[in-house]
Amino acid sequence: MSNEAESVPVMPTLFRNYISFAGAVLVVASLASILLLFLIELTKTAENPYLGIVTYAILPAFLILGLAIIVAGMLIERRRRRRWPESEIAAYPQVDLNDPRQRRIAFSLIGVSFIFIGMSAFGSYRAYEYSESVEFCGRTCHAVMKPEYVAFQATSHARIRCVDCHVGSGAQSYARSKLNGARQLYSLAFSKYSRPINTPVNNMRPANETCEQCHWPSKFYGALLKTFNHYGYDEQNSLRQTRMLINVGGGNPDSGPVAGIHWHMNLGNEISYIATDTHRQLIPWVRMKDRQGNVTEYYDRTRPLGAEQIATAEKRRMDCIDCHNRPAHVYLPPDVAVDQAFVAGRLDPSLPYLKRQAVEILSKQYATTPDALKQIDAGLNDFYRNYYADVYAQKQDLIKGAVTEVQRIFQTYFFPEMKTDWQTHPNNLGHLYFPGCFRCHDGEHVSNAGKVITNNCTVCHTVIYDSLNPAASVKTGPFQHPVDLGGLADRKCESCHKANQPFKHPVNLGDISMFQCVQCHARKDTQTDQK
Repeated sequence: MSNEAESVPVMPTLFRNYISFAGAVLVVASLASILLLFLIELTKTAENPYLGIVTYAILPAFLILGLAIIVAGMLIERRRRRRWPESEIAAYPQVDLNDPRQRRIAFSLIGVSFIFIGMSAFGSYRAYEYSESVEFCGRTCHAVMKPEYVAFQATSHARIRCVDCHVGSGAQSYARSKLNGARQLYSLAFSKYSRPINTPVNNMRPANETCEQCHWPSKFYGALLKTFNHYGYDEQNSLRQTRMLINVGGGNPDSGPVAGIHWHMNLGNEISYIATDTHRQLIPWVRMKDRQGNVTEYYDRTRPLGAEQIATAEKRRMDCIDCHNRPAHVYLPPDVAVDQAFVAGRLDPSLPYLKRQAVEILSKQYATTPDALKQIDAGLNDFYRNYYADVYAQKQDLIKGAVTEVQRIFQTYFFPEMKTDWQTHPNNLGHLYFPGCFRCHDGEHVSNAGKVITNNCTVCHTVIYDSLNPAASVKTGPFQHPVDLGGLADRKCESCHKANQPFKHPVNLGDISMFQCVQCHARKDTQTDQK
């Protein structure tokens, strides 16, 4: 009997076909590549944004594809053999572990399966871990995310992972972010993404689930001292220094009154508003609900909304992001970026008109970054060569340093390929160059009872030192502008202060730097008395 059994010819395995062989080649090649790249990842000294995605996403996909091809080839081969007249292949696979050959195959398959499952689990975790990394978010889609990634590295949140704010914790948020990522992948593949990247991000987690994990409003108290350094557009790059106490406030409503700027946070009050534009710069309606449940609605008398518009409009509850809307991706205006470079010592104020020239050249429109860098180099060198030949001859090192620094500023905050800079992304923190606080605190938001949302400067900050008027700096009271504005004192800061140029009168009056506004624009109380 045994001799007869041994004489029975053994059918070739179903694996013996060209399709399965091609799948096996793909599996072996993918597995070898994964192991090689994994070893490279363990020993690498420099970050490569594409190493992780190739190792833990692309190659595993090819590995699984190869396995699927092997199985498909075996099924096709089995179907082909069943058509043979002499075929004795059963309709379903027969497993007999008493057969040594089948037993070896079964145990080998189980062992390989355990190894594959273990490798898959490890690879899946590494793929998840990599997809949560800053490198994946910022460098994989390099051309699209370059502005956000570069600006992010220059902020105080540079050590925070993107997903901590943009995704948050929890499986639901993770799944939602990956579905949104699929849409973004399609946009990238077919160049459907917007230039610049649109903000605000409407599907971000609420601030109390992200920002407040580190920044706890109820633990903010008192005021912060802040120094503002502004360099002039004159030949000497004159420094004007202003020190302010910023009334940050905050507090715990259970232990005392909530005050200061963080009064707006959901500590003891609930603020809701309607914005009529995508950047949330126009806010014609505000509702305030205090701890006692009293509700007050304010309407912008210059842009009133109808009752039906208010009823149907989307109402947003105010949180951190409504003021700190650029916490981790700040695009500094030219004026601010150049001032910071002066303060840090990277620009030398001894170079005449450096502030003016740097801001002017940063404010021009460029097609590409390389073109901008060339024009920055040529522009600064030509200016000093043509107008300050002695300075150009004696301070070559300072001029070269200035060129390098202005180029660095441009590469950090200006991205012409993505049409991204400070003008495309308004910053609501403050009110010097954008409406910011004055979106609501403009003196025009009035309740039905006649109550007006305050626009008193001292509610939020107190000037304690001004280098242009040091004798008056210790005085308390309303903010005194260093220039007597006269009848223009009720205007918003942004109407005169531009981040890319010095003040220019709408009428060409020549050099008016020695004059005060009040000399032409009489105070409103004076005008009333004259009438």
